[in-house]
Amino acid sequence: MNIQLNHVSDTRKSIVVTLDPSEVDAEQQAVIAEFSKGAQIPGFRPGKAPAALVIKRYAKDIAGEFKQKVVSKAYRSALEKEKLEVLNIVNVEEGTIEPGLAAAVTVTVDIRPEFTLPDYVGLPTEIASTEPTEAEVDNVIEGLRSEKADFKAADRAAQKGDYVKLAYEGTVDGQAIAELAPDKQIYGSVPQTWEEVEGAQEGVIPGLGLQLAGVKAGDTKDVAITFPADFAAVPALAGKSANYALTIQEIRERVLPELNEEFFKAQQVDNLDSLKSSVLNNLKMRKDYENKSAQRQQVTAALAAKVDFAVPQSLVDSETQGVLRQFIEENMRRGIPQEQFEKDKKELFAGAQKAATQRVKVQLILAKVAEAEKIQVSERDIDNFIYREANRTGQKPEKLVKELTNNRDQLRAIQQNIIFDKAVDFLVSKATVSTVQPKA
Repeated sequence: MNIQLNHVSDTRKSIVVTLDPSEVDAEQQAVIAEFSKGAQIPGFRPGKAPAALVIKRYAKDIAGEFKQKVVSKAYRSALEKEKLEVLNIVNVEEGTIEPGLAAAVTVTVDIRPEFTLPDYVGLPTEIASTEPTEAEVDNVIEGLRSEKADFKAADRAAQKGDYVKLAYEGTVDGQAIAELAPDKQIYGSVPQTWEEVEGAQEGVIPGLGLQLAGVKAGDTKDVAITFPADFAAVPALAGKSANYALTIQEIRERVLPELNEEFFKAQQVDNLDSLKSSVLNNLKMRKDYENKSAQRQQVTAALAAKVDFAVPQSLVDSETQGVLRQFIEENMRRGIPQEQFEKDKKELFAGAQKAATQRVKVQLILAKVAEAEKIQVSERDIDNFIYREANRTGQKPEKLVKELTNNRDQLRAIQQNIIFDKAVDFLVSKATVSTVQPKA
């Protein structure tokens, strides 16, 4: 057997393994022997049929298994000799594999890059104070009241926070928007809808709510709207100036519930002090969670900045597809049309590839940290994952266990992710921490 290692890149190698005819024939004989043991041929007991009959009856299966055996032998021998830590098999070229002939198998693999692990203890992190301000507590309580608000008809001009019921028709340079975007009628013409006056969240038509203060029921009004240049919801309107003819139908004012016994009961507290205490604790927990999330991002970013190395392209390609899929799914839920992704696919792919490269780099570093610190996955880690996933998906834990038992690749991926998470937790536990004051 001859093994030749070719350098494609720092992380990609091509291995050409040549087996001589005797080695090829030995693999074929081993396969025939295996088939002979269990061959069911009339007139012969299992394992006693002549090899010639076994070969004739199972010719196709033997040929397939024979080729697989030769390729596997070539691959195992190459790894044993070259001591490669393979992350991905990129390609396999079998060449001609026939009895009595030499066989050349070429395997292209991506390997784990070599790099020196930088110092990872004492990485700097910044957190914010977890002590809520009085204003933050009050804002949350006002939000709770807003959720229970009643909206009563108001016989007056609209004010900030009111809701206006109106109809509108939009045009661009005299052409109806309903014609420019026939599949997006909500941007062209609606017989009635509600819009908050100067609300924190914009409605469908950007900036419309900012122009409704002072209107009364029965008014008609023309307003000018300029759509953002990157208005992806309706590309035909991006950057365009439009005119909307409004007909005001009704004004409703927001009436907040009183801070009384009924309201406190709905919030499962006894009084205002109890409510403030509950809100305070919830805010602290949220701030603590945000701090921990920020620290996880900070330590991985700091560690990645300390070392530079080439990352395996096959891992980047796989991660890029995952980043793209997640981005597209999130934006489609926000109403971005599929055609917009096609239009921007070059920029989207470049951005996803950049993010994927960084993710792969961080994962490779974390794997090395986990190895150095002997971080492993325990049965309890797997049990906790199954419990959380069962709660998240509504499935029975037994079903998830069965799926993982039957899908070893999925189980390995889960174990790897748990290792990454535990490595990041370790880095955070060893990080230096400074508390920054919020900007005034």
